[in-house]
Amino acid sequence: MWVKICGVTNEEDALLAVALGADALGFVFAPGSPRQITPETVGEILHRLPTGVITVGVFRDETKERVVELVNTLGLGGAQLHGREPLSDVRWIRKRVPFVIQGFVAGDPALAAVGNGPVDIVLVDANEPGSGIAFDWALADVVPPGVRLLLAGGLNGENVGSAIRRVRPWGVDVSTGVETTPGSGRKDARKLRRFVEQARSAGAQLGGSDGWAPDPEAAPYDWMADGA
Repeated sequence: MWVKICGVTNEEDALLAVALGADALGFVFAPGSPRQITPETVGEILHRLPTGVITVGVFRDETKERVVELVNTLGLGGAQLHGREPLSDVRWIRKRVPFVIQGFVAGDPALAAVGNGPVDIVLVDANEPGSGIAFDWALADVVPPGVRLLLAGGLNGENVGSAIRRVRPWGVDVSTGVETTPGSGRKDARKLRRFVEQARSAGAQLGGSDGWAPDPEAAPYDWMADGA
């Protein structure tokens, strides 16, 4: 079970999440988010992380050029697109970054066709991402078999095990559910520990995966070479 801790805003929380067993960290660049972080701060955090940690830049309706520039100049592992990016932009970005996660709201009709898309991972979220409110997990059933499904939206240490057993996702993503208070941008060590433990336990019960995982050593794309 791949575990991503999103909305990381500071070095202390980044190192804590990694120490407790997170596979990936998400840094939100989307304007207006209470967890928005500057590229400069992300760069400082990345220099302190141990090798092997997957890092993801989270964007919402950002220009494709800016997404590629930030991912590759900072040395992030991949991009997460959480807006209404055109399919042509998504394909363009995917050719220029190591991997792409694309977010969809639960119930979006487009989920039925994501198996034909260019992304590596499909994230299904609640109607209000970052609200900490869970959605009806049955809405994730429309995701085609074989698609790597990253489940988000209202997950926490108390319900993540049930969610995994019900949805059988490839991975889980949490932000609000492990914060000291919702929207604070600060992570709670006890909540983080319980979330990771419960996710790992439930994932072990499912067993099996496609064996794929983002490569933390993937070389950055030379985005300047083609005028990106």
